Amino acid sequence: MHGFKKFIMRGNVIDLAVAFVMGAAFVAVMNSLVSDLLTPLIAAIFGKQDFSALTFTVNGSVFRYGAFINALISFVLIATALYFFVVAPLNAVADRRRRKAGLPVLDEPPTELELLTQMRDLLREAPRR
Repeated sequence: MHGFKKFIMRGNVIDLAVAFVMGAAFVAVMNSLVSDLLTPLIAAIFGKQDFSALTFTVNGSVFRYGAFINALISFVLIATALYFFVVAPLNAVADRRRRKAGLPVLDEPPTELELLTQMRDLLREAPRR
């Protein structure tokens, strides 16, 4: 029992639990944003909010392609909202912090080859023992 308690109280397990709960809460917020705000906005523009009734039948099998369209629209709206409301603002904050610290703003992360080249150059410059 002591080993289990030690395992549970390790920082990474607690961090993972907190991240899971926060992720679940964030999913609810994003779903509400899409279903309560963005989807009605799309419906106001295009005149149709729910495509789940769209189907076709082949040899007695019903294909509900409207449900797929709903899922696809929901995915695109969630990805768009996530980018513009979370990713872009956090990137702007990170860039502002880098500028304040006097560091260059990174447009794109360095490639593996660039990192290896930098490591090689730093090793060459290091004093020999």
